[in-house]
Amino acid sequence: MTMTKHTEIMDKILAFRDARDWKKFHTPENLAKSVSIEAGELLENFQWGDPADYAKLEDELADVLIYSFLFAESIGVDPLEAMRKKIEINEKRFPVDTVKGTSGKHTRVE
Repeated sequence: MTMTKHTEIMDKILAFRDARDWKKFHTPENLAKSVSIEAGELLENFQWGDPADYAKLEDELADVLIYSFLFAESIGVDPLEAMRKKIEINEKRFPVDTVKGTSGKHTRVE
């Protein structure tokens, strides 16, 4: 996602929230809870091993991402920068020559 698209979607998310006067409810705690709740709803689509409905997956993923972006905004974090930093950390924790082809669980570098 380019910065222009990131800014554009963030502006839409905030405009939606602000038009409804919901910012007062969007504390970091409430938003973290909402991310978790929506992630649970995403996971629910796989609960009984039935084939996933990709329209429902997309809808739930969008909820997780929207709440995640709102959470980031509420704590003053740029979500794209946070992801960039985390990828750099993970590149060091999970060197390609050590973890390639594995889950990385037992071979990560601490």
